[in-house]
Amino acid sequence: MVIYHANDLRKISGGVKGRHVKVKRKYWMGRPPIETLPGREKRISVRTRGGNMKVKVKFALYANVIDPKTGQTRKVRILRVSSNPSNKDYDRRGVITKGAIIETEIGRAKVSSRPGQDGVVNAILL
Repeated sequence: MVIYHANDLRKISGGVKGRHVKVKRKYWMGRPPIETLPGREKRISVRTRGGNMKVKVKFALYANVIDPKTGQTRKVRILRVSSNPSNKDYDRRGVITKGAIIETEIGRAKVSSRPGQDGVVNAILL
């Protein structure tokens, strides 16, 4: 099932009165969000508008963590999600989104990518 992302409630401009003439369009179609969780790696590929492909992370085991002091990036294992300030429910369930604080092998890190959109978990060491 898709999510409809159009606004049919607006008044048609020009003072036109009468029956509703707007028709649903395919390009108004949306999808439910992918809620990335820590676990065994799993990615989903979705065809988007224009024939492009979008890779979404369903489960993430590793994160690319950059150390701001040294400037080095390491691929490290995600242990758990410490907190997620974007949503209380995501915080409770341990969903990884942009801005979430994750526990890794080398310490706490803040997620800087959008795993449900980018297909990768990038983070900055705190």
